[in-house]
Amino acid sequence: MRRVYELIVEWMLKFSGYITSFVIILIILFLFFEAGGLFKNKEIEEGYVIAVNKSNPINVLNAEQIKNIFDEEYLNWNQLGGRDEKIVVFRLESIDKYFTKEELGENYEHVDKCIDKVVAEKKGIIAFVPSQFITDKFHGKLLDDKNINFDEVFLGKEWFPTATPSAQFGFIPLITGTLWVSFFAILFSLPFGLSVAVYMSEVASHRVRNFLKPIIELLNGIPSVVFGFFGLVVIVPLIQELFNLPVGESGLAGSIVLAIMALPTIITISEDSLRNCPRSMREASLALGATKWQTIYKVVIPFSMSGITSAVVLGIGRAIGETMAVLMVTGNAAVIPSSLLEPLRTIPATIAAELGEAPAGGAHYQALFMLGVVLFVITFVINTTVEFVTSRMSFNRKLKN
Repeated sequence: MRRVYELIVEWMLKFSGYITSFVIILIILFLFFEAGGLFKNKEIEEGYVIAVNKSNPINVLNAEQIKNIFDEEYLNWNQLGGRDEKIVVFRLESIDKYFTKEELGENYEHVDKCIDKVVAEKKGIIAFVPSQFITDKFHGKLLDDKNINFDEVFLGKEWFPTATPSAQFGFIPLITGTLWVSFFAILFSLPFGLSVAVYMSEVASHRVRNFLKPIIELLNGIPSVVFGFFGLVVIVPLIQELFNLPVGESGLAGSIVLAIMALPTIITISEDSLRNCPRSMREASLALGATKWQTIYKVVIPFSMSGITSAVVLGIGRAIGETMAVLMVTGNAAVIPSSLLEPLRTIPATIAAELGEAPAGGAHYQALFMLGVVLFVITFVINTTVEFVTSRMSFNRKLKN
């Protein structure tokens, strides 16, 4: 009977393991499937076209050029390789400047003819109009509407998914913001976390250790939004006053908050790893004349490096994947950061802030899923790299022994 129970438990564990693995694979496939649709979308907003005069030699423009034209950063066609001619931007809402109500019709039934006329007459025009007003007898020229391409997404330097006529899905500001904040968060938290772990493992008395360990582990249970409020109320004003900044929401504020959040994970795992160092190794080091501190940094820490590395990886994972706290203190400016004192935006914060407003199945929606893929790849690469380094260290230690 006991054997039957053991077999039932064994099969239940196997089944739950298979189900968990299957669900994880389905989630990853769903993520990639939704993200892959991004490159099937057109650069121009759906239902619209961009038209120019037939004499204009320009046949194609990329998303960045289109946005700069309609933002009036380009004022002459020679800046785009065309003739020396002033650019005239035309949108449907500005048609009243060119035609009277009588010409447009009482119910705007002549809008298509008016658009055709203004495009045919003005040589420097670029018109962004609904495709329903473009007839077969249109006397202008429609620019080629390309699909969103890889370079515009992964090498683009501007994130503006609601821009018209051409949305900007550049990931560079979001990727750099995420890595920037996470890197400095670990840079701040690792020395403090390792120091506390060494103190608790090697220096503190049993009574002090039993007092500190539950308190540190309790910090893991605090919701991230509470850390965000703390950062918003305490850290942000302090940074603003200390560095005389117009606003305190910055990459530095995000790094400090994430460092505080990562500390419990780093301390707990590192301390457990340090305590697992065999007592015989400590005693052998002391017997050879090494001091207590020499034993710690030449014997205990190198022996526990695998566990410390795992603590760092989990800390990085906490920092990279954090949403609410970062959303509240970094300023959410989708720009490439050049200083920790500037506002920035991370990938998780962008997904959390915009997914609810993005139309399901649209380019913006799919771009957010693609950001999720990028976050997955970053985490996967970090974990794989650390696993490789850890295995090499363990292999080299075995060779030495």
